[in-house]
Amino acid sequence: MGHEMELKGCFRRIKNCAIELFSTMEEDLEMDDEDSWDLVGRDVRLKATFLYIDLCRVITCCEGEEHKKALTVLADRFFYSMEELGDAVESRSLPLVQVRYSDTADALREVVAVLAPSLQSGPCESDPEEE
Repeated sequence: MGHEMELKGCFRRIKNCAIELFSTMEEDLEMDDEDSWDLVGRDVRLKATFLYIDLCRVITCCEGEEHKKALTVLADRFFYSMEELGDAVESRSLPLVQVRYSDTADALREVVAVLAPSLQSGPCESDPEEE
């Protein structure tokens, strides 16, 4: 029972981080001052850390080798995008940050789409059926 509760927490944090990344990053990018750059940088690093830990736990417990492989590939792409976004924020180049943010948001949407059945029904109950 404790394992299932832990996974539910992972799914909840993944969902919340995704929502926050999609909503607040765009607003934060509107303000072009030193404080907002620092805030965005810290936020990206913090969310990347939570998402890394939670996605690793979820991937580890998922059933079905194909589902696990697909999720791993998507998660790797997402984390590469997050790293690129972090580098762009450090460069203080708004146009570059906007491109990297768009790439990161797209990669995260793909991860969330694969996880969607689990996010709604519960952790890793079964492989989602592909149509």
